[in-house]
Amino acid sequence: MLASQTVVHDFFRTAAAMTADAARELMQLRENRIAGLVARTGCATPDDVPWHARSFPLLAALAPVMTSPEGEITYPGDPMCLYAALSVPVDSALRSARRGPGTEAPFSDLCPDWGTPPQKSHRLSAEHGLPSQRVSAGTSDSTVFDPRVWDAEARAELRAEVRRRRPRVFLVSTVSPGHRYALEMARIVKDEMPDCLVVFGGRHMDETMTYSAARRAVVLEYSSTLRAVADRRTDAVVDFCVSGEGHFALDLLMKAIALAMDLDRTRATVPEVVRVLRLLGAAGVRVPGNSLLCAVDGSTVHAFPVAGEKFDLAELPSSYQGFAIRSRFPVFPLPDGTPARTAHMTVSNACPYHCDFCSESALVVGGLKRFRGSPAETALERLCEYVSYGAQAVFFDDSIFWTGSFPLMREFCALLHAARTVEGPEKLPEGCRRWITDEGDWERLRNLQFGCQVTADLLTTLHKEQEVRDMLAALRDAGCSYLYMGIESMSTEVMQHVHKNIRRLTDFPWKAKVRTALERVRDAGIPVGSSVLFGLEGETRATIEETVHEVGALVDDGLIVLASPNILTYHPATKITRAHGMHDKLDYHSPDIANRAPYIFFEEAFPGVVSRRLSEDDIWFIHEETARRWGAIRNSAEPDARRSEQLDRRERAGTV
Repeated sequence: MLASQTVVHDFFRTAAAMTADAARELMQLRENRIAGLVARTGCATPDDVPWHARSFPLLAALAPVMTSPEGEITYPGDPMCLYAALSVPVDSALRSARRGPGTEAPFSDLCPDWGTPPQKSHRLSAEHGLPSQRVSAGTSDSTVFDPRVWDAEARAELRAEVRRRRPRVFLVSTVSPGHRYALEMARIVKDEMPDCLVVFGGRHMDETMTYSAARRAVVLEYSSTLRAVADRRTDAVVDFCVSGEGHFALDLLMKAIALAMDLDRTRATVPEVVRVLRLLGAAGVRVPGNSLLCAVDGSTVHAFPVAGEKFDLAELPSSYQGFAIRSRFPVFPLPDGTPARTAHMTVSNACPYHCDFCSESALVVGGLKRFRGSPAETALERLCEYVSYGAQAVFFDDSIFWTGSFPLMREFCALLHAARTVEGPEKLPEGCRRWITDEGDWERLRNLQFGCQVTADLLTTLHKEQEVRDMLAALRDAGCSYLYMGIESMSTEVMQHVHKNIRRLTDFPWKAKVRTALERVRDAGIPVGSSVLFGLEGETRATIEETVHEVGALVDDGLIVLASPNILTYHPATKITRAHGMHDKLDYHSPDIANRAPYIFFEEAFPGVVSRRLSEDDIWFIHEETARRWGAIRNSAEPDARRSEQLDRRERAGTV
């Protein structure tokens, strides 16, 4: 059950009809509001209206997946899933702030206040991963709350931030393991600001809320926000949910909120926002991409499916336009040993493989998008933009670098190598020269490091050996100093179920592919980090032991510099979740499920949502054996308190 009533509004389709009456009504609304704004401020013209009189505060947040910083794997990256989703709304608001009120501005009258984009001095001095209230007031950075862990201190910081900023809109990006904390964030905001509109987006929305055009219906997974609210498993603290290619849909929603908000900038109600959304659609406003926007008005959910024109990922505004780069990756060390300031970048949105456990698959995401046009040239220009923002390193977060296309890899590496080795910045391509404007920029570009993700098949069975070696040399010469590869398992019994192992040759089993790929990378002189996933189909204690041992042998042979053990966690939209009968059992909403040992030692693991192929004793075994066998190469930590807890457990079991 979704709600007592679900109303679907088919306005935002490319071929949807528009009416002249609606277009006139929309124009009249905008003109009346601009006139009202001018009158309220006592100004002579719209151009005279000061920014403080038309801006309204808001706050964005990234829901963490951790409950305690001690002993857990910390995410060193910027909240890129949030920054990317905000790229279009932030760009629209910044352009409107510069332009002033007017019917041609993205925000014609009231406008969300994303602050001032950071100056270069601020970008070059930005510290790692700070919450909004510790950032210079007035900058765009101060509009993002990024607690990294969810504990009593983070709760108090959020409450204090809401009291200080008094946001009219609260936007949250969340993955499934962070959803329970996103809901708790929303409760805090609603407690402090009952009229604040709460908007949820992120991967959890993408996986749990879709639209079926054939059925003309909203389809919700059991763990979706809207279904949890309707079933009264959680509080009704969310007003809007956005899923899919939501960059433009979120921008549309923000414009509707601005037009629905009273000119005193105190509140906008959900019914008024729905009315404006309907008017925008009827007046012919169209946005690119395929997405779904849902509004919760009491027991009624208003659904606005968006079926717009396809868009080029390269045409999206820069994710860092309004935000400083705060990430520091230890895998990119500077000459003094400190980690480099690392930007995150993507040139595709999904993985071309169809692994049944992965939420990044194009089958789950809804299609594969890449940079189009002149992708390598555009990517180089974007990279130079990030260098001008202070990036000393760049990590490409694509599931597979350039979706595994060797021609695109070669072209990009050739362009980047040429840019790093020209005689001076004046010799750079025109698109790069606009960003590389001083000696500091030029120095960072010449010394830039980058990393990306590859697969074992990509470096073995899909290409001839010499092609692979030439490709790895091109990566190294262009500045690639780190590769990341998903090993998943070293057991043939397990990997026969994984689509990543796409050419299952009897004379070239998976473990041989992995070793061969790593040896070729080592020969190219590029360090490799890896992820290992326990709990896949076919997993047993014997396959766990085999994987731990075989990865340990890779460590011993110096083939990997980092090994990250992970426990299969059920993502709502993946095939394995349904195959294991867990799609209608996932609890990603209850606030009182304490994440405890041994789950807490793994990135996304929570009791009740991890692989049914693993017992709790198996998870303890994985934690203990990977720590013992992989040593310092393992990407985790174990503080004394938890080590004592383990010893107590062993003593009770009579094993020590």
